[in-house]
Amino acid sequence: VVRLKSGDPLVFGRGGEEAEYLAAEGIPFEIVPGITAAAGCAAAAGIPMTHRDVSSSVTFLAGHEADGKGKTGIDWKRLPADGTIAVYMGVARAEGLARDLMEKANIPADTPVVVVENGTLRTQRVLRGRLAGLSRLMKEAGVRSPALLFVGKTAACALTGHPRKENTEERNDGPVAKSG
Repeated sequence: VVRLKSGDPLVFGRGGEEAEYLAAEGIPFEIVPGITAAAGCAAAAGIPMTHRDVSSSVTFLAGHEADGKGKTGIDWKRLPADGTIAVYMGVARAEGLARDLMEKANIPADTPVVVVENGTLRTQRVLRGRLAGLSRLMKEAGVRSPALLFVGKTAACALTGHPRKENTEERNDGPVAKSG
């Protein structure tokens, strides 16, 4: 039996729960690591997750937590001020996530953000903006899952060799439309 996951099955992929179940049932298994979606999407979109001049850390957050979990496991006040935040499963909660990051984590409203939809695929879209406008940016562009959100100064960096403009929608073949 094979349970094939994209990305790394142990990063927001329920691989831990599935491995515990298999072990409890005495079923032998092997976990084959993959590249986590944040690393793949960041590289495909030309976003450094760390940069010596602006970001010394990366934090992975779940934008959607398990139903019935009760309160969130995110300690908003402990998020590093100079770090890059990669948010998985955040499309449906974009407005609330932006509010929580600004109000609970004290991240400035003008902090750069990047949304990478369908990362590493031919249908990849990259949208850039500011934290305060994240929800509007995503709604106007019709962003759907799967998408990763990157928040922090590294989101303003461009590594692909062509100039970036605020709120630009891009595909793998370069800028295609201004979305705001």
